[in-house]
Amino acid sequence: MGFPGIHSWQHWLSLPLALLYLLALGANILILITIYQEASLHQPMYHFLGILAVVDKGLASYFGLWFSSKAISLPELFAQMYAIHCFVTMESGIFVCMAIDRYVAICRPLRYPSIVTDSFVIKATMFMAVRNCLSPISVPILAAQKNYCLHNQIEHSLCSNLGVTITSLSCDDRKINSINQIFLAWLIMGSDLGLIIVSYVLILQSVLKLNSKEAASKALNTCTSHLILILFFYTVIVVISITHTGVMKLPLIPVLLNVLHNVIPPALNPMVYSLKNKELRQGLCKLLRLSIKSN
Repeated sequence: MGFPGIHSWQHWLSLPLALLYLLALGANILILITIYQEASLHQPMYHFLGILAVVDKGLASYFGLWFSSKAISLPELFAQMYAIHCFVTMESGIFVCMAIDRYVAICRPLRYPSIVTDSFVIKATMFMAVRNCLSPISVPILAAQKNYCLHNQIEHSLCSNLGVTITSLSCDDRKINSINQIFLAWLIMGSDLGLIIVSYVLILQSVLKLNSKEAASKALNTCTSHLILILFFYTVIVVISITHTGVMKLPLIPVLLNVLHNVIPPALNPMVYSLKNKELRQGLCKLLRLSIKSN
């Protein structure tokens, strides 16, 4: 049904959301082309950034594919539920890989070339892909076991597990689904966030021991963009969880936050990295100048 409470004029939201989607798609494609063409960016840190761009592009594209749909079958509903969980947990996993990369680069700089290799990037990415494809399987499987006998309307724009269970489509007990989702959230997202926090605590300790203020500033500057995106990503997830589980006088808020969380991070990630990372910014400028000259 889209956004609750504003059905009569919710179509006006399609323009800004479409612009955000196109921005996310275009910016991530541009990041991928820049990393591919610029030899100086063929480093593990930028490989992880390229993987993040692929995940963001997939998340934004999947959202864009289904956003305008007003009807969906149960198999499609469960497939969308699974895909959203996969993409979100994959993004969380890539943030962990990037945090580990920065930890080794700053705290173990002499061993960085031997630890964070292309092989490490491939293995870490494959591990995260397998983990994030297998772990959310229980979400659609448990949801598919329910009897949907009350009504067939979802006051949501996406078929997330929260959107299906909390709006009481199922006439069965929903406790198992809720417990399973909370368990997965703490197991996957909680462990990811814990590893990221530990990595940055160790990075901060290492930076504070540096005698040179310039070296400390340079080390922290390489982490700033990553921290900005991590704070936004996990803060929104926590807010969405609270607003969904709490009794909301305005049901529009959790739905709108859920939708924005699927389009804003994919659009924000490449822009933040481009603004904060000198090498990537130079690569983008070089690519854009070449494009203008060729035209």
